[in-house]
Amino acid sequence: MTVTEFSDYIVYVDESGDHSLQSIQETYPVFVLAFCIFHKRHYADRVISALQKFKFKHFGHDIVILHEHEMRKQKEPFNIFRNRESHQEFMNELSSIIVDSNFILVSCVIDKYKLAQKLQTENPYHLALGICLENLYEFLKEKGQQQKLTHVIVERRGKKEDNELELEFRRFCDGENWFNQKLPFQIQFADKKTNSAGLQLADLVARPIGLHVIRPEQPNRAFDILTQKFYCKGGRKELGKNYEGLGLKCFPL
Repeated sequence: MTVTEFSDYIVYVDESGDHSLQSIQETYPVFVLAFCIFHKRHYADRVISALQKFKFKHFGHDIVILHEHEMRKQKEPFNIFRNRESHQEFMNELSSIIVDSNFILVSCVIDKYKLAQKLQTENPYHLALGICLENLYEFLKEKGQQQKLTHVIVERRGKKEDNELELEFRRFCDGENWFNQKLPFQIQFADKKTNSAGLQLADLVARPIGLHVIRPEQPNRAFDILTQKFYCKGGRKELGKNYEGLGLKCFPL
């Protein structure tokens, strides 16, 4: 395979919530899968350097891995703030990086209560994966990249889970999909300690999406920012509009 066979895009994936249908958390009864799709040139030139500069400023080094859960709970190393104002400054700067990072967001939110009633044997992660891959393919067709190989980067979760996910991924891409054709995607697993800017941004976007779906009336600044990222028909002029069912898919309906 030559370099020219790779697409111009790279996809980083993360989830929010667990995929169990046996024990459903009442306050967060959803599973969220988020695909952050970056143009490689923009990602390499702008996104990586912006996150590195941010880390140097606040931590003095760039080996910190940004995890939404640890940040929200202000666990080490995110317990450095002198007061609420310094914490808010940190979060505002991080929000600005997300705003300035050009990526397309494709996400699926699984309502586990509804799924358990209808499809008790289905795996929420596998369902969400198929939905997101289909919309990823639609996006790549718009960009004329559907014949080139696109890598999809996911975090390792455990040997059993990873093997099952890879099997499902390959089954789907081999033709068991809505298009009934092979899809040019390749899954790559990354260790949770991998200092990947793309994986860290994917980690930051997944939970705000789930919270919006659960409590749409509740103020959610993070989600408000993400509305400009969701994949939608019509290109840049339509960003922030008509993304439901495409860039943001809820299942079951």
